Amino acid sequence: MSETDRQDGETVVRQGTTVLREVSVHNAVGMRLAHDLTRIVPGQFKGRLFKRGHVVTEADIPSLLDIGKEHIYIMELGENELHEDDAALRMAKALYGEHLQLTEPHEGKVGMKSTLLGLAEVDKGIVDAVNELGEIALATVKSKSVVKPGGQLAATRAIPLVVPKAKVEAVERLAEEYRAASGGAAPIRVRPFRKLRAGLLTTGSEVFNGRIEDKFGPAVKGKLEALGSEVAEQRFAPDDRQTIVMEIHYLLGKGYDMILVTGGMSVDPDDRTPGAIKASGADIVSYGTPMLPGSMLLVGYLDGVPIMGLPGCVMHDPYTSFDVLLPRILAGDAIVREDIVEMGYGGLYGC
Repeated sequence: MSETDRQDGETVVRQGTTVLREVSVHNAVGMRLAHDLTRIVPGQFKGRLFKRGHVVTEADIPSLLDIGKEHIYIMELGENELHEDDAALRMAKALYGEHLQLTEPHEGKVGMKSTLLGLAEVDKGIVDAVNELGEIALATVKSKSVVKPGGQLAATRAIPLVVPKAKVEAVERLAEEYRAASGGAAPIRVRPFRKLRAGLLTTGSEVFNGRIEDKFGPAVKGKLEALGSEVAEQRFAPDDRQTIVMEIHYLLGKGYDMILVTGGMSVDPDDRTPGAIKASGADIVSYGTPMLPGSMLLVGYLDGVPIMGLPGCVMHDPYTSFDVLLPRILAGDAIVREDIVEMGYGGLYGC
């Protein structure tokens, strides 16, 4: 709870043991700002006009008045309180981990940005526990999201200008306990993608016989290249189970890191791909997912090599079940049945 009184013509606000002195900008020359001041020009600019600690000069007064600041705060912190920037920075340092870098504290916020292309790993339990504390905030992307170099993964935020030190210490304990339980891993981190070489088998007599142009190849190649991997070889097969099995074994023998089989994934009589993948000896994790688009996707393992049967939507939809599972495979995850089941919640895209 804060208390306000007047001393020597100044307004003094006490928040716990912290004292904020409200000073007219005309009397503030030579004083240091207690917090960042933001300038907003709608549609043109939003950013920091003056940084915390800036010493006010006579030339600053018009700019302060332009942003509606006729008074500024001079701060005297209590021993059990933290300035918003310091609080946000301490939280970020406690939570961030591998392949992340921190931004400079600004208006009580510190961002965490990825240094490489990879997969976000965020512990939701930690995020919820931090936000349950109140007066502080932690915002993140969803775990298993793809992040690019320089992309922001998370941000810590102090809500009031002054934060009880105990709140930040609680965050530090949560992070320390998580690291101890997880073998040293941080609650927020990035796992880099491996560079994999995939063998691509496009099935369908209409493509094999040249009646229509292959659209799968370019789409699949683009998706892998965007994540730092490549299609090392593309083969074609008619709608014949034995031929498809033979081609799958050919790609396996070439030592590719992943085998992708496109086309013929529905329930039509001529769609032979799911049966051929099973007949190749693959252990099927799932044929079908609860996500739309991409419900007809198949995922399994053949002698430890990931093998996927891709439905037609991969050719034309920007985000399908393939786009969910591919990054996880590139990050080294072994896909299990539970991963497929969880795709239903939040898995309705553009239908």
